[in-house]
Amino acid sequence: MAKREYNFTDIEGKWQGFWEGCGLFHTDESSRKEKFYCLVMFPYPSGTLHVGHGRNYIIGDVVARYKIMKDHNVLSAIGWDAFGLPAENAAMKGGIHPAIWTKNNIKTMKKQLHRWGVGYDWNREITSCDPDYYKWTQWIFVKLYENNLAYKKKAAVNWCPSCATVLANEQVVDGCCERCDTPVRQRDLEQWFFRISQYAQKLLDDLSLLEGWPERVKTMQANWIGRSEGVRVAFTLEGSDKTVPCFTTRPDTLYGVTFISLAPEHPILQELISGTPQEKAVMDFAEKVRNQEMVERTAEGTEKEGMFTGKYVINPINHDKVPVWVANYVLMEYGTGAVMGVPAHDQRDFLFAKKYKLPIKIVIQPEDNKLNADTMKEAYVDGGIQVNSGSFNGLPNTEAINKITIHLEFKGLGAKAVTYRLRDWLISRQRYWGAPIPIIYCEECGTQTVPESQLPVILPEAVAFQQHGMSPLAEVNSFINTVCPKCSGTARREIDTMDTFVDSSWYFLRYLSPKDDCQPFITKKVNKWLPVDQYIGGVEHAILHLLYSRFITKVLYDLGYINFKEPFRHLFTQGMIIKDGAKMSKSKGNVVSPDVLIDKYGADTQRLYILFIGPPQKDAEWNDRGVIGAHRFLNRLWQKIVEYEDIYARVQRMNTDMSKLSPKAKNLYRQTNQTIKKVTEDMETSWHFNTAIASVMELLNHVDTFNVSIPNNAAEALDFHIFRHTMETILLLMSPFTPHICEELWEVMGHKPSIFRQPWPVYDKNAIQEEVVEIAVQINGKIKNRLSVPVGIDEDELKSRILGDERIAGFLNSREIMNIIVVAGRLVNIVVK
Repeated sequence: MAKREYNFTDIEGKWQGFWEGCGLFHTDESSRKEKFYCLVMFPYPSGTLHVGHGRNYIIGDVVARYKIMKDHNVLSAIGWDAFGLPAENAAMKGGIHPAIWTKNNIKTMKKQLHRWGVGYDWNREITSCDPDYYKWTQWIFVKLYENNLAYKKKAAVNWCPSCATVLANEQVVDGCCERCDTPVRQRDLEQWFFRISQYAQKLLDDLSLLEGWPERVKTMQANWIGRSEGVRVAFTLEGSDKTVPCFTTRPDTLYGVTFISLAPEHPILQELISGTPQEKAVMDFAEKVRNQEMVERTAEGTEKEGMFTGKYVINPINHDKVPVWVANYVLMEYGTGAVMGVPAHDQRDFLFAKKYKLPIKIVIQPEDNKLNADTMKEAYVDGGIQVNSGSFNGLPNTEAINKITIHLEFKGLGAKAVTYRLRDWLISRQRYWGAPIPIIYCEECGTQTVPESQLPVILPEAVAFQQHGMSPLAEVNSFINTVCPKCSGTARREIDTMDTFVDSSWYFLRYLSPKDDCQPFITKKVNKWLPVDQYIGGVEHAILHLLYSRFITKVLYDLGYINFKEPFRHLFTQGMIIKDGAKMSKSKGNVVSPDVLIDKYGADTQRLYILFIGPPQKDAEWNDRGVIGAHRFLNRLWQKIVEYEDIYARVQRMNTDMSKLSPKAKNLYRQTNQTIKKVTEDMETSWHFNTAIASVMELLNHVDTFNVSIPNNAAEALDFHIFRHTMETILLLMSPFTPHICEELWEVMGHKPSIFRQPWPVYDKNAIQEEVVEIAVQINGKIKNRLSVPVGIDEDELKSRILGDERIAGFLNSREIMNIIVVAGRLVNIVVK
């Protein structure tokens, strides 16, 4: 019978249909097996996926399939983060409604996921732009509002004068509007916020609970929250009873303050200079700085710029008259938005003072060197002894920190304080394609939330998109005009929509009851299944998405809806796929299409290469030759098994009694069990899929040297049994990585599908210990060393080990080898000139 060719197209279609038909990924919630919630970050339906995207979903699929074989009750679901700016841009540029654009893209991406062989419980599919989902996003907003965690206030936003609209940060490119390239300006508008700052300490403290998270992600979140302990000091405006509060972590430098710097966004600035000769110049400068990127303003190499306001404050500790400046390096997001300038002991302040010829006053002297303000080249930021510090002179500055703090508190001039870098979450978006904020404004009753019985507030579809970019909702009177839920009088709706991060902050709860119209989630179910056992996604979401998800989870916990404080028990952040030295993107022209590769080589080849390319947590460079290598390996595996397709059913299975095995069969059996151990450890502890696959490839190389034959006697039948056992093990170990070919070959070997109903192989502890024999190594008949090697070692491998031994290499010392004589199991004699 002629051997079958590896027809990956037919094979992959066959098994994808089989898995869907048999419900391989359907979660049986009545099962008593140990649960395992495996979750990949749900994608934005942008149109098409490339192989870089595929790494995330393929890794998730590997984990889910492995846990199924480890007898877990696996929940693996998928959905779509479907609101957002790209869909709205497509509407304005291409004339297609965002809903249609989104649904078309979902259809395309679902097809791609199916072609990869990625399995999900599709009965749990959710789409964030569907009313039955965003109804509950709105419900979460209402709950936050009812508990004083949602509020509205004026805030600075990006404003495009040409488009006459507000832009989200992602719509601003190099300081200009992405639509028309007009320079963007800052404008203060009423905006909705979530009070995440109230949870800053909880979010920080509970990082210690996240033992299954990468340390770098926890560090990134801790830095973003940015807890600082210090003192809040009030500087009084000259000739007024008003104060400018400053936060400092260095009260020991308070006597060295020679100026105060305000952030351009500081609310007191306009009031401070109103009606003064400096008003126009100062406000023009502030406007210019506000339109700069925050990262650029605070970067170490950015030139420090400022302008004197003409006003002064009084230093509370020594009553010095201190000028008030506005400076580009001060941000409203940090502390109080006002910074006390201590140029002798802060490098930014030093550079600023030098530029504008402001006084430099030394208040901390190093013990071994006396500083001179006139000759200082840089700020002195280390420890030392207090000088020019009144009654605190002579104290070590570390001691003075506490004593000055006590003095300020006793005199009522300041108080201990803790500040956070974390600011409240601005959720307002002045655009159409998002969940409407469920707020109604009534002239009689004021601000009202939409009653739960009236949710969802439906986003109207019949809207007109204008090229100038204004949100279509601003012109839909049928949407804006409504009835007050309290007095039934005339009222109007909020036309802002929610940040899409709100949609993604709770979606993992909805998977447990995606069709429930009475509640966002069933508490009993989410308490059983969450926290998520394994969350998988890109490190680019390490701060915002993960932080917001943690915040919403904690709010729901505090309100009594759930019994867990953290949403994700373990987090894995995969590296990016790089091509031509850059992250794959359409704009760079370095995207590799998965569809083209699947057509040419099959999904399993693509999966194998993506998993073999390197450690999954690290970035990896795409190489087309590597794809060919992966395809060759699968062909080798295919040919090795189908070569004996007619024999498997005719040869009786046997028990593996190592004492009856031939040396070569015993060695292969040992290598098989060692491979099981290695792959299992890679799966359980390190997720080094690349080394797991490499160990299976090495095992197949050993099979190639085994020289199995069609059995004609008991000894050959036993050898064939070991060969079959090894090949079945290879299929079981490879099945999470390359599921289609393994399912097909499992059937070829006489088994009923599915291979994923088989248990993960367990290694024989007695078999993994190699039997060794001591070999005497001679050079020209004289013993030079003794080496322990496995019994039955291949002759070429034995020679390689001996020639690689350092001691033998030293004796040979580049002498010409004439011959190597091997006496099996006893000695090796190297004949040299």
